[in-house]
Amino acid sequence: MLNVALYVCPQTICSSLSMAQDAFSLANRLAGTPRFHLQRFSLDGQPVQLEFAHVQVNGGLDLAEQADLLILPATGSAISRTLEGNAGLLPWLARRQQQVASLCSSAFLLAAAGLLDGRQATTHWALAETFTRHFPRVNLRSDLLLTEDGPLFCSGGAQAGLDLCLHLIALHGGEWLAQQVASAMVVERQRGPQSRFAPLLPASDDKTLAPLLDWLRRHHAESVDLASLAEQAHCSPRTLLRRFKTATGLTPNDYLQRLRIANAQQALARSGDSLERIAAAVGYADRATFAKLFKQLCGETPGAFRKRMQGNGAAPSVP
Repeated sequence: MLNVALYVCPQTICSSLSMAQDAFSLANRLAGTPRFHLQRFSLDGQPVQLEFAHVQVNGGLDLAEQADLLILPATGSAISRTLEGNAGLLPWLARRQQQVASLCSSAFLLAAAGLLDGRQATTHWALAETFTRHFPRVNLRSDLLLTEDGPLFCSGGAQAGLDLCLHLIALHGGEWLAQQVASAMVVERQRGPQSRFAPLLPASDDKTLAPLLDWLRRHHAESVDLASLAEQAHCSPRTLLRRFKTATGLTPNDYLQRLRIANAQQALARSGDSLERIAAAVGYADRATFAKLFKQLCGETPGAFRKRMQGNGAAPSVP
């Protein structure tokens, strides 16, 4: 039986902790005989008050020392508060030899302990820039749902933690058991890259660009160049490039391509039109160019996207 210890601290996200606990508990029930011995631990071995739950633990770091697998549930997006609040954990964590898995934002704890230097890791796509700025020596793959590098495992945002739990269940209990757990929890076993879920268009707080972005939304299917955009913005092309990059992190052309693909996503999810017709409607002269860019930005082909979205009845929106 594999000893699994789940870390609980004041920053722990309740849903992340319960999701991991539920996945492994369900694996035990479906296996017919327990495969995983689950325990919770805190830094001082005392119960932990979370936002809306008082969580009992089985012990402290001494208990975790005996575990075969440590799991750090997500700790939220207040990174500085998490690192400061768990400063006492980091030296202990740095000495770990057993398998350690972080869910979502807890990858910051692994990185702060120095465990991820030179290794591949992932975290929530929205935290990627902050992570890279803090830990440039880590090979961050924010496009992936989960990573495995030696004894260290990381997962992307929110429900990607379940993908990692299923991966660990498969690793230690067999793929058949992981598939049984996935089926019981009504989730896909393999969901592809995290990039499929990241929004294509960045948000911008620059209100002076709002009229231009609105114009682009209405004219994205037309032939648009930098000069015409600068004319719309009443500035020089050089000034527009600088302002646009500062406000969105993208060049105007990159933003336009993402806007076109975002509109194509809506059409794919809501209609049965051919790819050629959809490509033309959003501004592409040929299907091949459209399909190549779609896969590059969305992490899957237009056909796979349509099948997935029409299968679950969801359709993405364009800001």
